[in-house]
Amino acid sequence: MCGIAGFWGPGFGREEGAATLRRMTDAIRHRGPDDEGQWLDPAAGLALGHRRLSIIDLSPEGHQPMVSASGRYVIIYNGEIYNFQELRRVEERHGARWRGHSDTEVLLALIERVGLLEALRASVGMFALALWDREERVLSLARDRLGEKPLYYGRAGGVLLFGSELKALRVYPGCPTEIDRGAVTLFLRHNYIPAPYSIYQGIRKLEPGRVARFRMPEGAPELVSYWSAREAAAAGLAAPFGGGEGEYLEALERQLEATVRDQMISDVPLGAFLSGGVDSSLVVALMQRQSARPVRTFTIGFHEAEWDEARHARAVAAHLGTEHTELMITPQDLLDVVPRLPAMYDEPFSDSSQVPTSLVAAMARRHVTVSLSGDGGDELFGGYARYGLGERVWRNVRRVPRALRRAAGRAIALVPAPAWDRVLAPFGPAMPAGFRGRVTGDRMHKAGELLTQESFEQVYRDLVSHWRRPEEVVLGGVEPPTALTDPARWLGVEQPLPRMMYLDSVSYLPDDILVKVDRAAMAVSLESRAPLLDHRVYELAWRMPPGLRSMVGGGKPALKRLLGRHVPPAVTDRPKMGFGVPIQAWLRGPLRAWGEGLLDGRRLREDGIFDAAIMRRTWDEHQAGTRDWQYLLWDVLMFQAWRGAA
Repeated sequence: MCGIAGFWGPGFGREEGAATLRRMTDAIRHRGPDDEGQWLDPAAGLALGHRRLSIIDLSPEGHQPMVSASGRYVIIYNGEIYNFQELRRVEERHGARWRGHSDTEVLLALIERVGLLEALRASVGMFALALWDREERVLSLARDRLGEKPLYYGRAGGVLLFGSELKALRVYPGCPTEIDRGAVTLFLRHNYIPAPYSIYQGIRKLEPGRVARFRMPEGAPELVSYWSAREAAAAGLAAPFGGGEGEYLEALERQLEATVRDQMISDVPLGAFLSGGVDSSLVVALMQRQSARPVRTFTIGFHEAEWDEARHARAVAAHLGTEHTELMITPQDLLDVVPRLPAMYDEPFSDSSQVPTSLVAAMARRHVTVSLSGDGGDELFGGYARYGLGERVWRNVRRVPRALRRAAGRAIALVPAPAWDRVLAPFGPAMPAGFRGRVTGDRMHKAGELLTQESFEQVYRDLVSHWRRPEEVVLGGVEPPTALTDPARWLGVEQPLPRMMYLDSVSYLPDDILVKVDRAAMAVSLESRAPLLDHRVYELAWRMPPGLRSMVGGGKPALKRLLGRHVPPAVTDRPKMGFGVPIQAWLRGPLRAWGEGLLDGRRLREDGIFDAAIMRRTWDEHQAGTRDWQYLLWDVLMFQAWRGAA
């Protein structure tokens, strides 16, 4: 696992170019503290830089940038090719000779023989890379299929910049830093900025499964997909698994075992995050089944029972016999992380579980260099509670004639939320226990909004939105299209559940979940691997028999049944818990002064990004306890904190 950075433009002096490149790679030293390297061609105007976190082949033969055997290609590469040993044997049959034992050298040999696109299709792994073809003078940037590793690119004048994190680009003289107000609207809606957008105008994220080819520094890239999540999902739904549920589970377990085995290959200490939930518990169970020694597992716990998952992880670890490390943290430990978040996440990011994620990553890094996780299980196998909610909402909404539901939605919106609270209050004691306190004016407004939507994808976007009308909050902001709003990118099937799972797999998963884990782990030089995100698991998940794609019992029946073979259901059978923090109380307590400073009316007006009146009203209502705006405010506060630190 590493960090990459570089630039391509007019010719430069070697010393000047080397100094500039070193500033770029020094900015991401945390991604690779073990080694650094440069490759410069001043006449071509190309500079490639690398920071190395040594995982496979710790010798100097794994050093990057790396030149291919023929001298035609030069590569900088961040990630792991898990099937590199198999590919190595294939290349040996074609006459390859090796200098070392790294997956980078194997990938280069494969590229020389079959070309970049075919090499990527043959590779199983997570990666972001830059490849210079010295013969054709073409620079290619590539990113893994599901978006585990990040890659940004943009221009400073006539110079093309690229790197693993924005901070590597920002240190280049003239790097564009004008805020993209459209990206800010997306951030307020989703709490992340989806690819291909970034917070800066003129800088983009390469989307997963794509290669960007540049034939000249100032030219537009040729974007090519070598793998498509949409095509894989559609193909799986069109040709489901041929056997019964039992046969499917056998095939899924075999694939997961092989994937976990491949991802346990490491020349440095390795462990796993363990929350005690289904996904991480299954990964750890498959690790322990294939390990001759106890697997190192890590979790953090809270003294407050409503936030604590440690007792569940402890029970799973005891049953599996892992070497378990647990850290109980206090509210102050969480609060101490908050000031470090803007630098860690590099652009605005406000999934509040970033706070505990950074703590568990730091704790694991004290013991291991690589940690496996259960990320991807919810998106691939149907584990989010909102999937069941989305199905119910759409089933009820579509029964109502469109004109009638539009009128009802507008009528609901005309009544202020506090007025709805007063109307609903007398009915609270008569409501079922599960609904008491949950039917509020804010929820009524959200229901009214849902009634006005024309398609299921619009309904789902509203369900996952924070600010539902961010363009009214961001001055001059116009919301650009995303996977949730562009019909050309939708899955095109009738059933709501696969539509939601697919949308999450191309938006929420790569742009929230994987960003959260990558930045938190790499900030402490820890490599995180996600076996459930092997593309072969993804493709097999979409071939699942219909009976195993269900939200009955909380979802994920396939993974639960597999886990039951290794851990008794009584140990893991519990309601799903989010990896959250008490933002609502923090903003009214220990973070109140911090928030007041960031949302000072004068400061907001001078910044000119947000409507100061709306922000102050939202803050005041939350402080008064009349409304719960914790998630909306956390978005804005994380933006303001990032802007102050950028």
